[in-house]
Amino acid sequence: MSLRKKHRETEVSTDSLSDIMFFLMLFFLILSTMVSPNAIKVALPKSDVKTTVENTVKPIHVAITKDKKYFVNSKEVSRETLEKEISALSSLQLEPTVIMHLDKELSIQDEIDIMTICYKLKCKTVLATAATNK
Repeated sequence: MSLRKKHRETEVSTDSLSDIMFFLMLFFLILSTMVSPNAIKVALPKSDVKTTVENTVKPIHVAITKDKKYFVNSKEVSRETLEKEISALSSLQLEPTVIMHLDKELSIQDEIDIMTICYKLKCKTVLATAATNK
């Protein structure tokens, strides 16, 4: 009489793993589009330099579309209230930084106008550009 038991191999079913991974990927893809700091569609000029702005606090995003609509942190403002909006946000920060998202079809005068406002408010200014594809 033999008392030995037969050993069974253990299996882990991974049939549903691909479904779970697909739903996780879909969730993060949708979430990443919602988190965009500046959702205003602006055609940025191209640049070869690939440096990013390091700042411990959130920068102020100012966007101007080609039809001259002004946005401060994705909130539409008029040209007359632009300085007031930037001033209110910059007063909350020790060293405020303004990132300018200007459409490439705008004139240089539009950029200078924003830079003048930022200079009066003692804000650092950075011009956002799109990376070139080489």
